Amino acid sequence: MSVKLYRGDLPADFNPGTSVAIDTETLGLKPARDKLCLVQISTGDGNAVLVQMDRSKYDAPNLKALLANPKVLKIFHFARFDVAVLKQYLDVDTAPLFCTKIASKLVRTYTDRHGLKELVRELLGIDLNKLQQSSDWGAHSLTDAQKAYAAEDVVYLHELKQRLEQMLEREGRTALAKSCFEFLPTRCALDLQGWSEEDVFAH
Repeated sequence: MSVKLYRGDLPADFNPGTSVAIDTETLGLKPARDKLCLVQISTGDGNAVLVQMDRSKYDAPNLKALLANPKVLKIFHFARFDVAVLKQYLDVDTAPLFCTKIASKLVRTYTDRHGLKELVRELLGIDLNKLQQSSDWGAHSLTDAQKAYAAEDVVYLHELKQRLEQMLEREGRTALAKSCFEFLPTRCALDLQGWSEEDVFAH
């Protein structure tokens, strides 16, 4: 696995193909408070590209164009958080998308363990190292361990998507999953505007 790090933005000649796996690293779990630090991308070739954000201006036109490109599918794990963070700091609507966490919850109803580590272990037989999950992603220079951790969060998402799509088809829930993915930008808008805990569909 190779890992390339860029500062501020993707290179203009970056070729995403028809789908990219994406993840983000922030200073915490509150999008309005905790700044976006890193965006990880994989085209499904087993390698990763890391974009270390310029947190003083978040001027990343090439990255924003990729996120908004309607011809490129964006694959996330827990897209609800990442899409909200990308909207908060890059002011971009990310679509179309596929969320492996939502897909897992729709088909792996035999468990309540839907984290990336559990998914990769069960479906791909790989044990991820999560030791860097709570490290300082705002540091000017990222360690090799941080880069490796960030890369592993995206390099397996294409294969996970394929496995989960097979399970969704088997259980007759493909259309339901697609509807959930299409609703995600609205769910993220609700989160960012203060309805993260309240179920607006409840009585």
